[in-house]
Amino acid sequence: MRGSARRLAVSILAVVAGAVTFASPARAATNPFTAAQACNNDFGGSWAYASDGHRTIYASDGTKVGDVYLMYNGATGYNCVATLKAVAVGSTTGVSAGIRVYGGSWAYDSGSYKYYAAIQRSAVDKCVMYSGEVLYATSWQSAGRYSWGNCG
Repeated sequence: MRGSARRLAVSILAVVAGAVTFASPARAATNPFTAAQACNNDFGGSWAYASDGHRTIYASDGTKVGDVYLMYNGATGYNCVATLKAVAVGSTTGVSAGIRVYGGSWAYDSGSYKYYAAIQRSAVDKCVMYSGEVLYATSWQSAGRYSWGNCG
């Protein structure tokens, strides 16, 4: 009888411990990359944050799902757009970065990545638009600047 009571107590303890573990809120992983690191990793060089070059991407439920940044490399005249994931960080899920240089069409880096998407284009003496998207649940969430800016 004592053996059964002990097994029952151990079983109850295991169930309670499991319930507490699963009831705890999940901790979201922090993206280990900055926008400057993402641009440097993919394209090399030294990148600075452009003025009016950041938008936060929110889902319709208010969840922050990412950030999109416009970066500038003064040595080359290139702009880089980096979209950093804030959800499913470290898991391979959809993310996209887009840039449009005045006189051209939109160009994208879009795929399933663990941390970010990044794209660069030459924008010497031209204005740019930028955008970023993150796949959240079953739909794409986006943000960006869809008017010309950062000219020159």
